[in-house]
Amino acid sequence: MQVNPLVIIPKIKICGITNLQDAEAAVEAGADALGFVFYAKSPRAIEPAVAKRIIANLPPFVLPIGVFVNHELGTVKSIFDECGLALAQLHGDETPAFCESLGRPVLRALRLRDRSSLLAFAEYKGRIGIKGFVIDAFSAQAYGGTGQTVDWSLAHEVAKVTPIILAGGLTPTNVKEAIQHVQPYGVDVSSGVEDTPQKKDHDKIRAFTQAARLEC
Repeated sequence: MQVNPLVIIPKIKICGITNLQDAEAAVEAGADALGFVFYAKSPRAIEPAVAKRIIANLPPFVLPIGVFVNHELGTVKSIFDECGLALAQLHGDETPAFCESLGRPVLRALRLRDRSSLLAFAEYKGRIGIKGFVIDAFSAQAYGGTGQTVDWSLAHEVAKVTPIILAGGLTPTNVKEAIQHVQPYGVDVSSGVEDTPQKKDHDKIRAFTQAARLEC
């Protein structure tokens, strides 16, 4: 297949990994990163010891990313180092100062409710340690993993000024359109490739990665 050199193929993160079989399926499908949720209230929560065992089996160029929601600073540092994470995805109400104090590479998740949500970027952009932003849909009931779709037009506005990882309601069916509309650096999927919150659908993972790479 001949690829247009002007088309940027986004990085792919499969989030909410809870077992080795799903991790291996995601790696085999071509995922660039795997997400491990350490937020106890999430239906996809994983214990650090389990995540550590899975991460130990990952190949060297697949990034393990820990998802945290309003954890204590010391707790994030401890889990990050214990598990061998590459990035901490902060998905709660963490301040810019918290991100800098962590002393580890950070992906700051920001949930877009409306245009006023864009103001948050001014607070976080350029802060030491923040490597990028995950753009997710706003929900009053949860911090993420809801399956709700982001406003792609708003997300595109952010993507024009800083590289973003697009999350929120992505599926094998809509990810290609989302990429073409938003032009993100990467895409992040969880509920869109699941059988249940604790078990991924391996066929959906393969379909998602193929669609995200504009192969179908």
